[in-house]
Amino acid sequence: MENIKKLGIYVHIPFCKQKCNYCDFISFANKEDLEKKYVEALTKEIENFLKINSTIQISTIYIGGGTPSFIESQYIKKIMSLFNKENLLEATIEVNPGTVTKEKLEDYKEAGLNRLSIGLQSTNNYLLKQIGRIHNYEDFLNTYKLAKEVGFQNINVDLMIGLPNQSISDIKNSLEEVTKLNPNHISVYSLIVEEETPIAKMLENGETKLPDEDVERQMYWYVKNYLELQGYNHYEISNFAQKGYESKHNLDCWEQKEYIGFGISAHSYIDKTRFSNIENLDLYIKNCMEDNFDKNKIIQEKQSFFSVMQEYMLLGLRKIDGVSVQSFKNKFGENPIFVFKQELNKLVDENLIQVNSDKIRLTNKGLDLANLVWEEFVD
Repeated sequence: MENIKKLGIYVHIPFCKQKCNYCDFISFANKEDLEKKYVEALTKEIENFLKINSTIQISTIYIGGGTPSFIESQYIKKIMSLFNKENLLEATIEVNPGTVTKEKLEDYKEAGLNRLSIGLQSTNNYLLKQIGRIHNYEDFLNTYKLAKEVGFQNINVDLMIGLPNQSISDIKNSLEEVTKLNPNHISVYSLIVEEETPIAKMLENGETKLPDEDVERQMYWYVKNYLELQGYNHYEISNFAQKGYESKHNLDCWEQKEYIGFGISAHSYIDKTRFSNIENLDLYIKNCMEDNFDKNKIIQEKQSFFSVMQEYMLLGLRKIDGVSVQSFKNKFGENPIFVFKQELNKLVDENLIQVNSDKIRLTNKGLDLANLVWEEFVD
């Protein structure tokens, strides 16, 4: 691990005010009593890694959750103070309306965070309530205004489509309201119903229902066309950015760059190995406090040369630009058109991808059926 050059950093803050109805992330409500202990454990984990890997350059930092803005901002300052920010290009923190004050935002800025990702999801208060968000649209507007006042120049807003009882006109309204504010980046995610979540139970019991698949796809294309007309570059399946404001942290992940995750359930990718931390909060804290950091690690996958190539294709085909044949050759010394001849021929025949001299990318049909494309690069 000594030869690591540039690395992205992910830090997981697992606390929130209340769990959203669709959430199956590792996050906890009503555990405020553990925040201080958790940050102490997290600090130890980060310090231990930086001591062993003293030569790394940190290119991006992403603090996610849970709701990182729910905990006291002094903890965020403490975490950020551990990193050498000399080569830092981007440092993002996820914030939720209803958990942010002007003081917190000032602390984030002072700590070296230069990008905010605000979880709005919809401008429709009825829909927000239904999915279990703690804020309303007015709270979001207030948060956005404060962020601008404090001087944040790089702001992402999260929206969701395919929510129960959501209509195209809800989407239209959300996009119109949000683009008026001119955020630099907008992420638009389709609801994925995870087992055992409150929303899954509500659907099973017939308390609510999802828009059908055709309507959800119409929503997606409405979003794409609307945002492109507003000057946003659609650079990844779910992400739109004003020129130069693409998320560097996420792009590095899609380009298979290395990153390390700190905190419970955080994932890492180093030396062709994917690993994560355990999901048990008390055990994670205990292991860190006893300097047993390796006890927190679970190896997910040690990749062969071929599986690294497969994954490079899968990740690259999330980007609207697709995979550059030349970049693939530079990285692997092989031509992807030959390596994956069978898969690519099949996908071209099905009109899911297009291949030209230097690009392999999704077609419009491929954007709708991207899972079928990615499956071709999974054993």
